[in-house]
Amino acid sequence: MSKAADLLTSHTTWCPGCGNFPIREALAQALVELELAPDQVLLVSGIGQAAKMPHYVKVNGFNGLHGRALPPATGARIANTRLKVIVSSGDGDSYGEGGNHFIHTIRRNPDIAHFVHNNQIYGLTKGQASPTSELGMSTAVQPGGVIHEPLNPLTLALVLGAGFVARCFAGEQEHLKQTMKEAIAFSGYALIDILQPCPAFNKLNTYRWYKDRVQFIAGHDSTDWAAALELARQWGDRIPLGVLYQVAKPTFESRLPALVQAGGEPLAWRAFEPRDIADEQREYM
Repeated sequence: MSKAADLLTSHTTWCPGCGNFPIREALAQALVELELAPDQVLLVSGIGQAAKMPHYVKVNGFNGLHGRALPPATGARIANTRLKVIVSSGDGDSYGEGGNHFIHTIRRNPDIAHFVHNNQIYGLTKGQASPTSELGMSTAVQPGGVIHEPLNPLTLALVLGAGFVARCFAGEQEHLKQTMKEAIAFSGYALIDILQPCPAFNKLNTYRWYKDRVQFIAGHDSTDWAAALELARQWGDRIPLGVLYQVAKPTFESRLPALVQAGGEPLAWRAFEPRDIADEQREYM
């Protein structure tokens, strides 16, 4: 693998102008610059347009059920701690159907990077409001306007104790790539909420709408939780981009006796003899 293009498939089914394209390119560039070979990476997703990412990047891939990307990603990381596990899925999949898994994955703190393509709409199912849609936004399914307050995933992640919390924009690809590299290298659960226009179904949050509002964070202490929370709450005329919070803490894997007692040897690499558990198997016959 010599360049990012080597990791990308020639065919996708995304709409022209979709924010998924620069996100995919940034991810491929990040993997190349981190010198991660395809067999060292597992890309996991649920269901949705963003969740097609494992189909279009030439690394190990797993498509789960709708909203169920985080459990198999956690399981894969436990089974093989030498894999870099990345979840790449949408706002509906991660914050809606997968909201409960989002909460408890933060609690567990497995060493995985979670890249959420947040286009504030359900793209695959043709444009109904998602958990992050703007209040009052009109859609084909909500023609009178969205009546729910939008979910703020960054404040939720911070309050729940996530160790790495960042926001990026698909229209700032270099910044996105660098932040992805930080998240992948971080030891523990790392969330990047990636603002991504959907030209087909979200006519409000366009590239121009974001360009007029996003600003890179400057002079921020990413170990200051209170300051990070204040930045996470800012939305509207100014939307901060960057790493809001980054503080390492013990991972889920480091607390599992089965991994610790074996000196960290991956479960997937250990010898297994089915006859050794014959007595336990008979209990279920």
